[in-house]
Amino acid sequence: MSEIVTLLFPFFGLILLGYAAGYFRLINVEALAGIEFFLFYAALPVLFFQLIATTQPGSLQGWSFVATTTFATYCAFAIAFSIGALLNGGNVPEATMQGLVGSYSNTAYLAPALVIAAFGSAAAAPIGLIFSFDTAMLLVVTPLMMALGGTVRTDPARLAQGIARDVLLNPIIVAVILGFIAMGFGVRLPTGLDAALALLRGAATPVALFVVGVGLSFRALGPLSKEMPALIAVKLIAHPLIVYLLLTWIGGFDPLWVHTAVLVAALPPAANVVALARRYHTLGERTSVAVLLVTVIAIATVTLTLILILDGMLPTDPFR
Repeated sequence: MSEIVTLLFPFFGLILLGYAAGYFRLINVEALAGIEFFLFYAALPVLFFQLIATTQPGSLQGWSFVATTTFATYCAFAIAFSIGALLNGGNVPEATMQGLVGSYSNTAYLAPALVIAAFGSAAAAPIGLIFSFDTAMLLVVTPLMMALGGTVRTDPARLAQGIARDVLLNPIIVAVILGFIAMGFGVRLPTGLDAALALLRGAATPVALFVVGVGLSFRALGPLSKEMPALIAVKLIAHPLIVYLLLTWIGGFDPLWVHTAVLVAALPPAANVVALARRYHTLGERTSVAVLLVTVIAIATVTLTLILILDGMLPTDPFR
C-alpha cells in the first residue's frame, strides 16, 4: 500500500496544485496556452523520443498488440457513440463527441506521470504506440462522422488532407516514430544534445500534471446530461475491461505491456475532446463538464485499477 501511496501522492498532488493555481487565478488562460505549447511541442515529444529510443528492440510485442488495443478503443467509442445516439435521437455529431468522451484517454499528459512511474521506462514503448494509434484512429473517425452528420461540408480530398495533416503533424506521434527509428538503428545522440534534451524531458511530467489541474479549474460543473452515467461507465470501466479481456484472451503479450494498456485505458478523457467539440461547434459545454466529472471520478477508479495491478489481482493469463 505504501508503494501505491508513493506513486499517487505526487500524481494527484501536482494536479491539485495546478487546480489551486487556476482556481485562485494565479495563472490565466493565455499563460496556460503558452505552457501547453511548451509541453505539447517540446517537453512531451522529447520524453517519448528519449525513452523509446533507449528501449531494447527485443522487448517489443509486435503489431498484434497495437491492433488489439486500437480495436478495444474503437469498441469503447462505438459503445459510447451508440448510447449517445440512442438518447439524443440519432444526432451523429453529438453522439461522436460522446463517443470520444467514452474512449479517448488522456494518454499524453497522464500516462508518463502515472504509468511510467508505476512500471518503469519500459512502459514508454507501449504508451507511445497506444497514444499514436488511438489518436490516429480517432482523428480519422471524428471528421468522417462529422461529415456524415452534416456538420462539416467538404470534398473527400480536402477531408483526407486535413486528417493526414492532423495525424502526421502531431508532434508526439512524430517523436514516437523517430524514437522507434532511433531504437531500430541504434542511434545515439551526441552527449551535449542528449543532456539538453534530458532537461526538457525532466520538465514533461510535472508540467503535464500541473496543466491538467489548471485546465480542470477553468471548467464549471454544470447540470448533468442524461447520458453522463453511461459515458462514465464506458470510459472508466468498460474501456479498460475490454482492453484487458482482449489482450488476455489473445495471449502471448508481456505482462508489463498488458498492465500498461489496461492502466492507460482506465485514464479519464483528454482535454483534446473539448477542443474537438469546440472545433465542430458540438456539445462544447457539455463535453467540458463531462471531462471534468470523469476526471474527478477517475481518482477512485484509477487508484483501484493500480491496486489490482500492483497487488497481483489482475492476472495476465485468466483464460489459460
